[in-house]
Amino acid sequence: MDPQPEREAPSVSISAYLHLLRENANFRRLWLAQIVSEIGDWFYTLAIYSLLLQLTGRAGSVALALVLQVLPQTFVGPAAGVLNDRVRRRRVMIIADLARFGIVLSMLFVRSRSTVWLVYPLLLLETVMAAFFEPARNAVVPNITSRDEIIVANTLSSATWSVNLLIGASVGGLVAALLGRDAVFVLNALSFLVSAILIRRMRFEEPHVASAAPLRVHDLLDYSPVLEGIRYVRTDRRLLAAVFAKAGELMIGPSWVLFTVMGHRYFPVHLRGIDPQRGAVLGMSLLLGARGIGAIMGPLVSARWAGQSDRRLRLGILFGYLIIAAGYGALGAAPNVWIACLCVMFAHCGGSTVWVFSTTLLQLNTEDRFRGRVFAADLGFSMLTIAVGAYVCGLFLDWGLSARTIAAATGLLMLLPASLWGWGMQRAGQRPTGVAKAAD
Repeated sequence: MDPQPEREAPSVSISAYLHLLRENANFRRLWLAQIVSEIGDWFYTLAIYSLLLQLTGRAGSVALALVLQVLPQTFVGPAAGVLNDRVRRRRVMIIADLARFGIVLSMLFVRSRSTVWLVYPLLLLETVMAAFFEPARNAVVPNITSRDEIIVANTLSSATWSVNLLIGASVGGLVAALLGRDAVFVLNALSFLVSAILIRRMRFEEPHVASAAPLRVHDLLDYSPVLEGIRYVRTDRRLLAAVFAKAGELMIGPSWVLFTVMGHRYFPVHLRGIDPQRGAVLGMSLLLGARGIGAIMGPLVSARWAGQSDRRLRLGILFGYLIIAAGYGALGAAPNVWIACLCVMFAHCGGSTVWVFSTTLLQLNTEDRFRGRVFAADLGFSMLTIAVGAYVCGLFLDWGLSARTIAAATGLLMLLPASLWGWGMQRAGQRPTGVAKAAD
């Protein structure tokens, strides 16, 4: 595959976002579906993790929950990619949302320590549905937007994810503290139902369906389409690197465990009428809210600079890795919750830039008929490193290692993907020393 030619950066601004939402009904509905489901998800995440830590008293239980939320996506990925390249992706998203509606409602059966085991199979089932939904959502963006709108759409989606995290973490902590976890589970279940209704109203062409053979059950276990996708990606070294970019965000898995433990052990919020357990949930929500603010700021600033320039998108990913390293290194020494929040904000400015820029590179350079498999691989690799990172972090915490030490070590570890990415840029002829030239 020949690399895409350099293009002038389109305007990535508030007016561009408003124009996209006003003029593009399909993207507007997908965006609204993202809002309702993701806010519900953040409510839900706070409730699940604090419930497990409260009932079991072990950081490992939180780590296991996160592993079950992400690792299955790695193994389901091949089947999800084949399915999304053979049937209508809109239909895949609707079915996945309806299934998650029932799965999340079932969390209401978790009432005590004796029933806490139900959390794990339910999380597993929800993850399987997410593994089919997310590649479909990323794959349809080029079908419902013009090429010039892709960076605007991805930046808006990332900013929305971040705002949803900020709202969900902040409001979710209050809802859980004031109304209880059952209210959180019901709200999240309803969010998936609303999302399915919005996606059902989308109308757009799906060219990959016209040339695809009818899907049979055993096709989901046939790995020849997966091998075809691997051969396709290997023809372009830069595309291959972009598929692994999100997997380089080695802080994501540990962050969920660290924020939960730090909220409970170091940064509980003390308010009149709020017991210590609920104050710990609020402390965790502050850290997650700071992550959301940082994730908003990163792409909003960097996307205006990068546009659709292949060189700048790749250079932005390198900068993102280095910013993550610095932020998590400083988090380990944060003396209070407010400094900790600043460190988290800074780190996730870089993290969201890596996420948005790698998604944009894949969308701009992948043919429609391969897009489902490419995004399934992209998601699968990132979920694998998230799961491993969370599990290892939980083990170290239960062995008595300080959460502060692990946070600092995570920052140091981020220098590994930064070095690999910089080396890859050198091999591709895009040396990081061109920073000054790229910034002109």
